[in-house]
Amino acid sequence: MAVLLSRITGMVREMVMARLFGAGLAYDAFLLGFRIPNLARNLFAEGALSSAFVPGFTRQLAKGRQEAEELSNLVGTALVAIVSAVCFAGIFFAPCLVSLLAPGYAAVPGKFEVAVRLTRIMFPFLLLVTLAAQAMGVLNACNQFGVPALASVFFNLGSISFGIGLALLAARPLHLELVDCMAYGVVFGGALQLGWQVPALIRSGFVFRFRWNFSHPALRSILAMIGPAIMGNAAVQINTIVNTNLASSITDAAGHVLNGPVSWLGYAFRFMQMPLGIFGVAIGSATLPWISRAAVAGRIEDFRHTLSRSLGIVMLLAVPASVGLSVLGRSMVAAVYQWGRFSEADTRETALALTGYAVGLAGYAAMKVLIPAFYALDDARTPMLVSIASILANFALASGLVRLAGLRHFGLALSTSLVASLTSALLYAILRRRLGGIASSRLDVTAVKIAAGAALMGMVCTISSRIVQDWLGSSKPALLADLAVSIPLACAVYYFACRAFRVPGLADLQQTFRETLRRRLSMRRATLQ
Repeated sequence: MAVLLSRITGMVREMVMARLFGAGLAYDAFLLGFRIPNLARNLFAEGALSSAFVPGFTRQLAKGRQEAEELSNLVGTALVAIVSAVCFAGIFFAPCLVSLLAPGYAAVPGKFEVAVRLTRIMFPFLLLVTLAAQAMGVLNACNQFGVPALASVFFNLGSISFGIGLALLAARPLHLELVDCMAYGVVFGGALQLGWQVPALIRSGFVFRFRWNFSHPALRSILAMIGPAIMGNAAVQINTIVNTNLASSITDAAGHVLNGPVSWLGYAFRFMQMPLGIFGVAIGSATLPWISRAAVAGRIEDFRHTLSRSLGIVMLLAVPASVGLSVLGRSMVAAVYQWGRFSEADTRETALALTGYAVGLAGYAAMKVLIPAFYALDDARTPMLVSIASILANFALASGLVRLAGLRHFGLALSTSLVASLTSALLYAILRRRLGGIASSRLDVTAVKIAAGAALMGMVCTISSRIVQDWLGSSKPALLADLAVSIPLACAVYYFACRAFRVPGLADLQQTFRETLRRRLSMRRATLQ
C-alpha cells in the first residue's frame, strides 16, 4: 500500500510536468538531465547497494546489533566519500555525458545547452538518494517496510511543491527558467526522501556516525559485491539509456530530428512504474530479507518456498496488469497526461510506447525478485553475466527495430520488454537448477492458469472498451468513462476466472493479506494495552 501511494504521487508529479511542458524540447532536456543521476541511482543506490548491502547487513545483525550498527556507519561513510566524488565528476563532465547519451540534441538549437544545465543542477540528487537507499536497506533488514516505501511519496510531493514554489516566488529575481526551478525541486525532494527515514533509523538504534575502516571484512565483502551487482542490475537501466540515445535521433519523413520520442518513452515508462513498483519492487524488497536469513541459516527449503510464493504473486498481479495496459493504454494516458501542453498526438504516441513496454511487465517484475535471490546466495557473478548479455541483445534488437523495421519509439519499447522477459526466464532457469527446483511444476501450472484468466479478461475488456467508445466517442470524457466501466469489469472477470481455475497464488495472496492484517491488529492491541 505504501508503494502504491508512492506510485500514485509519482503519477501526480508526471501529470504536473505534462501540464507544464508537454512533450518537447524542455521536457526532453529535463528528462535527460534527471535520467543521468537517476540512472546512477538505479544502478548503484537502489540496485547494487540494496542487493549487496542487505544480505551482508542481515548477517551482521544476526551476530548482534552493535556489529550491524558499526557496518552501517562504515558503509555510510564510504558512500559519502565515493558518491560525492562521482557527483563532482558528473557536474564537470556533464557536456560529455549529454553528448554521449543524446547526440541528437545538438541538432536542435538550444536543446543541448538546456540539458547540460539541468544535468548539473540535478546531479547532487544522487548523493541524497544513495544515502536514502542505505537507510531503506537498514530498515528492511529490521523488518520495517512501510517507512522506506513511503519515502518516495515525500520525494514526489516535495520536488513538485518546491519547484513550483520556487518558480512563483523567486524565479524572476534569480533569473531562473521554470524548468530550472523544477530541477532544483528534484534535489529538494531527494533531501526529503532521506530526512523522512532518519527518525525511524534513530528509533531502531541506528544513528549515523563517521567511521573509517576499509579493512573491515564485512565492508570489504559488500564493496567487492557492488561492482558485479551494478552490472547485474544494469540491464533495464542501461537499455533505457540506449533507447534514449536512439530516440534522440529519430527523424520524421523529411529527415528532421523529432522533438518528442524521448518524452513519449519517458512518460510511458513512468506509467509502467506503478504496477512494476507494486508487483516487483515491493515484493522483491519484502522477499530479500527473508531469503537472506534463510540462506544464512542454511534453510534451503524455506528459501525455495519463499521464492516460489513471491514469484507466483508477481505473476498473478503483473500478467493481468500487462494486458490491461495494452488494451486500455490510450484511455489511461489521456486521463492522466492529456491536458495543458500535452496534446492528443502525444497521447497516441505515448500509448503506443506503453503497449511496447507492457509486453515485458511480468519479466521486469520477476527480475526484481530473482536478481536479489542470487545475492542472498553470495553469487553476484551470474546476474552480472546475464545482464551483460541482455544489454548486448537489446542494443542489437533495438537498433534493428528502429532502423530496419522503422518502428521508431515503439520498437525501442518493445525491444526492452522482449529482452527483460528473456532475461528473467534465463535467471529463473539458472536459479531453479542451482536450488534443485523452485516448486517448478506448481509455478508452471500457475502460469498457464494466470495466462488463461488474463486472456479472458483482455477479451472482455476489449469488447467493453469498444462498446463505450462507439457509444460516447473518443473525447477525453468518453475515455474517462471507458476506464470507469472497463477497469472494474476487468478486475471482476480476472478475479472470478482465477477462482474458477483455482490459481494457487490467489489463495497465497489472500492468506498473506489476512496474516498481515491479523499481525498488525495484534500489534495495535499490544500497544494500546
